[in-house]
Amino acid sequence: MTEVISVRFRGGCKNYYFAPGDRQIKMGDHVIVETAQGPEFATCTEGNHEVEDSSIVHPLSSVIRLATENDKRTVEYNRKRESEAFDVCEKKIADHGLEMKLVNVSCSFEGTKIIFYFTADGRVDFRELVRDLAGVFRARIELRQIGVRDEAKMIGGLGICGRPFCCSQFLDGFLPVSIKMAKTQNLSLNPAKISGTCGRLMCCLKYEQNAYEDAVKRMPKSESFVQTPDGPGNVKSVNLLRETVKVSLDSAPEPQKCYHNCEVCVLRNGKGSREGIEVPRERPERYVEEREEEEPLQFVSSEPLMSLEKLEDLPSRERIVPPEDGEHRSNSHRRRRGGRSGPNQGIKKPESPTMAPGKGQPPRPVKPKPQAKAQPPKQDRPAGEKPRQEKADGGQPARRPHHRGGRRRGGGSGGSGGTPTE
Repeated sequence: MTEVISVRFRGGCKNYYFAPGDRQIKMGDHVIVETAQGPEFATCTEGNHEVEDSSIVHPLSSVIRLATENDKRTVEYNRKRESEAFDVCEKKIADHGLEMKLVNVSCSFEGTKIIFYFTADGRVDFRELVRDLAGVFRARIELRQIGVRDEAKMIGGLGICGRPFCCSQFLDGFLPVSIKMAKTQNLSLNPAKISGTCGRLMCCLKYEQNAYEDAVKRMPKSESFVQTPDGPGNVKSVNLLRETVKVSLDSAPEPQKCYHNCEVCVLRNGKGSREGIEVPRERPERYVEEREEEEPLQFVSSEPLMSLEKLEDLPSRERIVPPEDGEHRSNSHRRRRGGRSGPNQGIKKPESPTMAPGKGQPPRPVKPKPQAKAQPPKQDRPAGEKPRQEKADGGQPARRPHHRGGRRRGGGSGGSGGTPTE
């Protein structure tokens, strides 16, 4: 067993082991470690721990020191230098007319080496470009051609699942993925649905491949001849995740019935003839899914219920007291539908002496019938005024014409408000 720490460099997801020496390094600390390219700035992902000797690549490099404030300022300066180098390199590529796409720029911790990552369809002669860049930055220049998967890992982004790319989050290496995995998992073979942003098959097809391969070994193939609790039949479809099959029975081909894997007995696995196959008389038992009994929820309170003495100490808004038998809320507690509350709102009215015993509400008062108003005596009209027409033809009273504005003129049909002509 060897004591090591795990560190991760910028933009990478793979952990590397380094010897901490006599230092106690915690997770999240920044350290300066010795690499084949020189000192580099890294972040500790796991503190001091022991691992097997077989998992260590000898010789084991050591930690130089914990990162200081000057080291952090050096890293920030290198980031600015990388941004400037990216812009300069793009201009130089355009000037030389090279068919290449610049992806990323990485500068070493000491600033003596700058690496440019690019993608291209074929081989590119960039010797003149390297000379120009070396004259500008006065450092060792290296150009590396990468694939589309490495480009997606460096740039990052969101996949069709809505989450960040697996390669840029936690994958320490690219897994081999084939179209056979999509067929085993019964996925659509449409390239647009099983391909990632990089244009290659999605890395997540490899995650559940072992589980699907194990289920394929235990499940019957399509068109297999099986015995079910309802009789023999042929398998039409297989669901590997639920481990169920749909069988077309000989006695009732339609509709197809669904059975669990433990409910069928395979007589012939795959397509073929039924000649020479004996159908057993005993049929498999039906599968009953075991359901756990749900225990009733019990309310357990660590605090005792509030006593009546505490209720009296509460303000009126928080006080909740149930009404006693025979008592009812007064009219002051009734909600008013409109208008403002008057000065007598909230004052309890005295109970009426005519309240019937044993009943909570007094009887409704009887409204007196309205009496007919006395009509004034008729007065004699002047000689020149025409008598008012009481009823029009048909027995309905005549309506007064509606005035819509303007000046009224005398002599009209209404005659109301005008000056009579002599």
